[in-house]
Amino acid sequence: MKKPLACFLLLSVLLTGCVPARPSQPQRYESTYLTLFDTVTSIVGYADSEEAFRRTSQQLHDEMLEYHQLFDIYNDYEGINNLKTVNDNAGGEPVKVDEKIIDLLLFCRELAQKTGGKVDVTMGSVLRLWHEARQAGLNDPDHAALPDPQALEAASAHVGFSLLEIDAEAGTLRLTDPDARLDVGAVAKGYATEQVSRRLPSGYLLSVGGNVRSTGSKPDGSQWVVGIQDPDHGNGYLHTLYVADASAVVTSGDYQRYYTVDGVRYHHIIDPETHFPATRWRAVTILCPDSGLADGLSTALFLMDQETGAALLKEYDAQAMWVALDGTLLYSDGFQTAIHK
Repeated sequence: MKKPLACFLLLSVLLTGCVPARPSQPQRYESTYLTLFDTVTSIVGYADSEEAFRRTSQQLHDEMLEYHQLFDIYNDYEGINNLKTVNDNAGGEPVKVDEKIIDLLLFCRELAQKTGGKVDVTMGSVLRLWHEARQAGLNDPDHAALPDPQALEAASAHVGFSLLEIDAEAGTLRLTDPDARLDVGAVAKGYATEQVSRRLPSGYLLSVGGNVRSTGSKPDGSQWVVGIQDPDHGNGYLHTLYVADASAVVTSGDYQRYYTVDGVRYHHIIDPETHFPATRWRAVTILCPDSGLADGLSTALFLMDQETGAALLKEYDAQAMWVALDGTLLYSDGFQTAIHK
């Protein structure tokens, strides 16, 4: 059933600063939206006027909304063939889709190869069982339950890029297995953030559910500073980081989306090998120039041992911080140079 998406809600446009700015100096503004990728999206930037900032903010919202609708696997939108359309037609004829979806899935296919299948958006058949169990458990905590292990094992037989035909020239997708499903949750927010941020003016900071991307330093030349959440203290930070020009910061953790069964928390990052939530790390934070890549790498490294993850980082010239189960912080060779405090 089609679920209409509410018009965006602009919560605030705030002018800040202790000293009155000269008319020619860019001033700082901020806006927040609640209707993109089912999370909080905020944009902070410097502009010559409030009107100029509003135009940029509106452009960002409209572009992110397009990606939101195209990558959605749960809702239909009139006149749009999105990933839900592709899933609904699994086993049938090829589906004509927007080039943005083709580009995303080509990116995801390469990422699946590079990560040894740790990040695999064709795992929708498995992830759907966890999504349904989590939603049921959140709605009725007293009767929360895990997915049936046999059902998870059966669903895993319908996973793999061999089941997805991508015809970039024709602009079509086809899932050859009627029980196969796509789920791009591991990369969608970061990928969309990256594509949109490339068209923003310099001196902006975009955050989509914690996927942070800078488009350049502030007008005075200083860098943006962002915090890395403490998994055990939601209002506290493990570190604050400098975000260099046109760079991204993304964290994956076991504290962001979860439900509880018999007193045990089960988070949303599922290991393709076990079909259950990974238990190696509390969180992994990635620093790199590309938000989409950072989103994918944060998931991949959450599922890998540190040595394997560190080798993958070198391929992409990225940096990482791992939070071990006991709270110990581990760093790649260059991560600490970005720490503010």
